[in-house]
Amino acid sequence: MVFSSLLFIFAFLTPCLIIYTLVDRRYKNRVLLISSLIFYAWGGLGFVAILIADAFFSWLFALQIEKNRSGKMRRLFLVLACVCLLGFLVVFKYTNFFAANLHALFGVPKVIPHIILPIGISFYTFQLLSYVVDVYRGEVDAQPNYFKLLLYASLFHQCIAGPIVRYSTVAKEIENRRVSRNDLYYGIRRFCVGLAKKAILANGCAAIADEILNGGTKALHAQSTVALWVGMFAYMLEIYLDFSAYSDMAIGMGRMVGFHYLENFNYPYIAKSVQDFWRRWHISLSTFFRDYVYIPLGGSRCSKRRFIFNMAVVWFLTGMWHGASWNYIFWGLFYLVFLLLERFVIRNRMPSWLAHIYTLFVVYIGWVLFRFENFREVGVTLAGLIGIGTASLAGLQIRTVIAGNMFCLIFCIIACTPLGKMLRKRVYGMAKKSTVWFYIFEIQEAVLPVILLILAVLALIGNTYNPFLYFQF
Repeated sequence: MVFSSLLFIFAFLTPCLIIYTLVDRRYKNRVLLISSLIFYAWGGLGFVAILIADAFFSWLFALQIEKNRSGKMRRLFLVLACVCLLGFLVVFKYTNFFAANLHALFGVPKVIPHIILPIGISFYTFQLLSYVVDVYRGEVDAQPNYFKLLLYASLFHQCIAGPIVRYSTVAKEIENRRVSRNDLYYGIRRFCVGLAKKAILANGCAAIADEILNGGTKALHAQSTVALWVGMFAYMLEIYLDFSAYSDMAIGMGRMVGFHYLENFNYPYIAKSVQDFWRRWHISLSTFFRDYVYIPLGGSRCSKRRFIFNMAVVWFLTGMWHGASWNYIFWGLFYLVFLLLERFVIRNRMPSWLAHIYTLFVVYIGWVLFRFENFREVGVTLAGLIGIGTASLAGLQIRTVIAGNMFCLIFCIIACTPLGKMLRKRVYGMAKKSTVWFYIFEIQEAVLPVILLILAVLALIGNTYNPFLYFQF
């Protein structure tokens, strides 16, 4: 069950919000906890057991860490918590990967196990890790109530694509929160924006990318050079719109029930360096690795060799976190190379416009590594982008694709920039000074979420409705 499905919106989220609104404040956490466990159970009851066990170990060891003032005992309980949490993650996420590589190298095991990945395990594992470490550091108090910690770990709002929510961010709101009218409106508006971004824009780009890039090496060879550029460009737009849409929906759903999650994306495609890109892309993941891996290893306050080692560890783990496949690992190390170049060679020597182009090009090539798990497909695509091994420079098919999806791509490009946010801010400023503009602003604020919701629902019905069809050439 994903956020961008009619089942989730009307059969799960809507009833949950109605029940949550009607029950007494004393029972609101229970409603959220039960709802979240039902959400996880949708993928399998066994997956709920893993979540419950992870939360239990974190709760137990955090209490022992807080109770024991001895450095040795505190470290022991911290290590035990990390072993339990990371152990579950490694078994369920990486067993298939390790077994497949051992089989390829040594022929063992003879049968590669097929382990299904539990929904959200990467996110709630990192959240619980951050909680236990923060208790160890004395930055937060251990939660004495197990069910409140389980609620923190299981909140279904952010389990699919983030953000990774720190316990310190929501600790007070788990204990006591109120939902104002502004919170409710903002939450609904943000959810509708995210839903429309996913159902219309991201899915529209996905259709373009899949049409061009799917089918294996033979299909890639049969494409034109322009087609490969357009296909990867559509994928570049899709992956941002998809990930940020889920974060928008998560932040919106959290706000509807009184939780204030931090922003997770800040228009990364306007970045002017690779470092700037990663300050804007999946912010909660970047800050997690910074605070719990990079800085504990020594950060940048060390020798040059040690700094490179620290960065290599972080970016190897960043790649591994995204998926159990070698292409993700090389994707992480690919960014490592450019981050080191920026620090030791480039050093902000480019003019602003060139820095922006350079960053987009690096990110664009990075998405080639990210999309294809098969390295032959990576090689064919990279060669095809420079005109090697393709059927032609530009065929009739890609001209048809571009003509039929021009407005979709234009809207997607705009959605990747802060232009809409700036326009809304400008209208709001004018509304403060003019009665006419005040009513214009209020009307669009009331109507926009409804329109976006309707368009998104229509797009999700059979995945056949596309509002951009009316603007095709």
